[in-house]
Amino acid sequence: MMRSLRPVAIVAPLLLLAACSRTAPPVAEAASPPPAREPVHGKREIRLTGLVEAVHSSKILVPQIFGPGGPLTLTRLIRNGAQVKDGDLIATFDATAQIDAARDAQAKYDDLGHQVDQKRAQNRADAEKRITDLKQAEGELSKAELEMKKGITLPPIKLDQARVRRDIALKHVESLKKTNAAHDRADAASLRILELQRDRQKVALERTQLNIQRLEIHSTLPGMVAIQDVFRSNSRGKPQEGDQLFPRQTLASIFDPTEMAVRCSVSETDGIGLVPNAKATIYLDAYPDISLPGHVEFVSPVAASAIGSPIKTFTALIKLDGGDKRIMPDLSAAVVVDPGASK
Repeated sequence: MMRSLRPVAIVAPLLLLAACSRTAPPVAEAASPPPAREPVHGKREIRLTGLVEAVHSSKILVPQIFGPGGPLTLTRLIRNGAQVKDGDLIATFDATAQIDAARDAQAKYDDLGHQVDQKRAQNRADAEKRITDLKQAEGELSKAELEMKKGITLPPIKLDQARVRRDIALKHVESLKKTNAAHDRADAASLRILELQRDRQKVALERTQLNIQRLEIHSTLPGMVAIQDVFRSNSRGKPQEGDQLFPRQTLASIFDPTEMAVRCSVSETDGIGLVPNAKATIYLDAYPDISLPGHVEFVSPVAASAIGSPIKTFTALIKLDGGDKRIMPDLSAAVVVDPGASK
């Protein structure tokens, strides 16, 4: 037992001596942390949606004419998408009934005009005759008064006869003056009635002529024509020649394709960040392959909300800086506005 423990006792000190003589491994100092980088803030964008509209546009309506209402027959219509200039013909409607009415009105107007001229000439002739009769009665009165001046040189019976003739002549003159004045007023009234009838017929003639002009619709500004859908044959579609259309229906619109914009509704939180001339990018839902530059043209200063809704929105107009032949009004679009960049 003692023999086995002696080698162990000798080896243990040797192991302790070797452990003490081993060099300690180098201790590496901890690396200092790199300087903290400033956080990178994400680019703020405002995303909107809206509909494309033309900055300059004009609606073409089915004309409303004077007289009995009713549908109008379309006889000619320009093709959809046509380029027009100011004053170009857009559409025409059947004017047969109005031409017939204008012809009848012109005939009645001419007839009444002749009646007025005839009545005026007749009044002048009657007035001259009344003046002649009055002068003749005044001559007889003067003769009777001259006879009365003879006085006592006349026999009593002759004097009485002269007095009676003078009285009769005086009353005749007074009666003629009164009746002449009444005849003058009656003739003037009769002439005025005919003149009013003539003028009223002239108004009717002018209305039919204006109706004929209204049945031809011309462009009011240069641009492109967009034919609108209308109700025809219990359905909705593009109008065609021969269709019966009612007045005040929207037939087409003319817009300037070089100046287009997107009208958007902006929430209150985004409306504060929108500023005029801020850069924007417009994406069309119908043509996802194109993107167009634009800028904020206008932001309404007043917010509005629907009845019973607490959510208020602003109206913003994003104007396109460039154009594209494919852009048409009423296309849906997405708009990305960069408030930090200006035009």
